[in-house]
Amino acid sequence: MKAVLFPGQGSQKVGMGQELLDANEIGAEVLNRANEVFDGQLLPIMLDGPMEVLTETRWTQPAIFAHSMALWFTHKSAADSFDMTAGHSLGEYGSLVAAEVLSFEHALSLVKIRGELMHRAGETQPGTMAAILGLDDRVVEKVCERISQDEHEVVPANFNSSGQIVISGHVKAVHEAMESLQNEGAKLVKELTVGGAFHSPLMKSAESELASAMEEIPFAPATMDVYSNVTASASRDPDVLRTNLLSQLTGAVRWTQTMEAITQNGQVSIVECGPGVVLQKMWKRAYPETIIESL
Repeated sequence: MKAVLFPGQGSQKVGMGQELLDANEIGAEVLNRANEVFDGQLLPIMLDGPMEVLTETRWTQPAIFAHSMALWFTHKSAADSFDMTAGHSLGEYGSLVAAEVLSFEHALSLVKIRGELMHRAGETQPGTMAAILGLDDRVVEKVCERISQDEHEVVPANFNSSGQIVISGHVKAVHEAMESLQNEGAKLVKELTVGGAFHSPLMKSAESELASAMEEIPFAPATMDVYSNVTASASRDPDVLRTNLLSQLTGAVRWTQTMEAITQNGQVSIVECGPGVVLQKMWKRAYPETIIESL
């Protein structure tokens, strides 16, 4: 069994895509098609930065998606060898292209809208995120539940691997949770440099517009199993996959559970398709015996 994975935000770097432009006709075509959608602004930011612009979510998301898709279509002849796919947060859009649920153009249009809406939500509803290492998931969940109330919400946003969770929410609530989790014995509590409280109720303002955009785009039955972030379970049903994709805007990325579900299929080899090796590192820590490589 073989799975292809697509990364989310955090894998970006200045210069990303240059090797594809220089040496790969198919990859260059994909990147240039993406650049046209952004009126020629995307590639210069990917290649030359500056990093503080590239890390703005409205640019980070299309940059990582375009790079991942350039790699995917370059190696598309290997597509038939994959049995399943999953993507971390933004990466779920890549997984839906790989499974032929969405076309590249339709997925890119959704990524553009998603990035802009999340950027705007981060400005109108300021929030933050923090990485928590070394605690059981349930401890983090209970602390968040205890602290959260109206206009003072904090939730687990990313279950990245065992003992590694990212929390998200209002600034004061996240800071309170960070202090409480430190007292609970966390090995590391670190606030992240992000443009908003992603995968939390603070993204709710972006939901209706993204839902409307999704309704205008056809979702086809998947050609391989697609594991959704919010359910950590596989489906090929286009309506289910559409619903799950919208839900992850405010819902948690259950990557720990996704890795566990995929490994239950038996001996699985993993291929990461995108810039960096973030997902490979997570997988190697959790399942060191797994065969892991980049596409």
